[in-house]
Amino acid sequence: MASQEEVFKKLVAHCKEYGFVFPSSEIYDGLGAVYDYGQNGVELKNNIKKYWWDSMVLLHENVVGIDAAIFMHPTTWKASGHVDAFNDPLIDNKDSKKRYRADVLIEDHLAKFDEKINKECEKAAKRFGESFDREMFCQTNPRVLENVAKRDAIHARFVAALEANDLVELKQIIVDCEIVCPISGTKNWTDVRQFNLMFSTDMGSTADGAMKIYLRPETAQGIFVNYLNVQKTGRMKVPFGICQIGKAFRNEIVARQFIFRMREFEQMEMQFFVRPGEELKWFEHWKQFRLRWHKALGLGDEKYRFHDHDKLAHYANAATDIEFQMPFGFKEVEGIHSRTDFDLSSHEKYSGKNIKYFDPEINESYTPYVIETSIGVDRMFLSIMSSAYTEEQLEGGDSRVVLKLPAVLAPVKVCVMPLVKKDGLPEKAREIMNDLKFDYKCAYDEKDSIGKRYRRQDAVGTPFCVTVDHQTLEDNCVTIRHRDTMEQQRVAISDLHAIIGAEVNMKNLFKKIVE
Repeated sequence: MASQEEVFKKLVAHCKEYGFVFPSSEIYDGLGAVYDYGQNGVELKNNIKKYWWDSMVLLHENVVGIDAAIFMHPTTWKASGHVDAFNDPLIDNKDSKKRYRADVLIEDHLAKFDEKINKECEKAAKRFGESFDREMFCQTNPRVLENVAKRDAIHARFVAALEANDLVELKQIIVDCEIVCPISGTKNWTDVRQFNLMFSTDMGSTADGAMKIYLRPETAQGIFVNYLNVQKTGRMKVPFGICQIGKAFRNEIVARQFIFRMREFEQMEMQFFVRPGEELKWFEHWKQFRLRWHKALGLGDEKYRFHDHDKLAHYANAATDIEFQMPFGFKEVEGIHSRTDFDLSSHEKYSGKNIKYFDPEINESYTPYVIETSIGVDRMFLSIMSSAYTEEQLEGGDSRVVLKLPAVLAPVKVCVMPLVKKDGLPEKAREIMNDLKFDYKCAYDEKDSIGKRYRRQDAVGTPFCVTVDHQTLEDNCVTIRHRDTMEQQRVAISDLHAIIGAEVNMKNLFKKIVE
């Protein structure tokens, strides 16, 4: 059985080989933590974005979208707190000269205790079989209790250090836990220091007259500074939401795990404006809606969990992450935050403009509170790809690599194949494809044996292959092959639209997530 690390390496290689993700500017040896999406990757990415966008603006009459500029007036980032507080705790290993986030080193160390506890439980489960009571075992087994106690003690110190922004204590935890550098294996650490993650540049034609501006580290502020414009021009009533998809930029200290943590990435965010005092009700509402959105894709309900934040951001009164089981453990793909009125109040203070909302129902002006849902497109892409990547042993000793992508998100929905390149079969195949291509992204393949062609489509996750043979010319029927089961059935050409549409229509997902 391949380890999770080996599977992940294979997935990264697969992404490159089949046109999903390439290292950026690879002919110049690439650029750290920047990636390009290839011909199949961009289709999958666009389908993810469409699924998110439509689930927000089609299913909610009180949610609309905008597309704000990446460049913003620099005072925006002063008001949002990013200039003063958008920092990560940085630590270097003096031997390897590698740089790490101190908090991530400690989190990885804590995760090892969870792994030990899980191993103890797995061993016991094998020993006791069906009679195994995990909860009781965890409460009574001395080794489990010892690991829980150690983990909880470190965790308590860690949370306290984060809350107090105590960099000396963060270093001390690393020293006390004897955390070593993964590269050098030594404990020769520098002190922990703060590192601002924003990229900056100069705007203006002369050096003297240039203004220092930032590449946005999040898309949310573009929504906040426009919320009143949208409210007035759209005659929106609280509660209402504004959503946006766009690029953001962070000078990450430790950019790793492929596209999980990048310096240029894409976010899908919604800010939902509510009456003060109603924010926690809406926080709960959006938590549940967003989880249903994820689960509707059918990747496995057990792969998702909520993780409430240990340390709340200075602006939040509630925060949780939806975590997904990646090949390297449960990791955040989406954050849901109750941001109170921090952002709007701050922009009002720094701009000197009145941006309060007048609520005609209660005849009162107030600064709305905000619930945010923020999801990384690239992380979502990675979670889907890592779930879909499957190596299968087939009967007769054969094997295949198949991407079991949700059919609605697959880059190509159907590949049309003439059995041979003669006898009028290519012409018939083109005729079928020309009919289907108005509704579905189609591929056409006539090279190599039919078996090799099937394997190629399996590797990019195409849900359906349609084969045109000599019989087709007589009875107007084709063979349709289903990716996951490899089952083949003879169907009328006139039924293809209905068969494919039943599997790839996003409407089916939307029906699952609307209460």
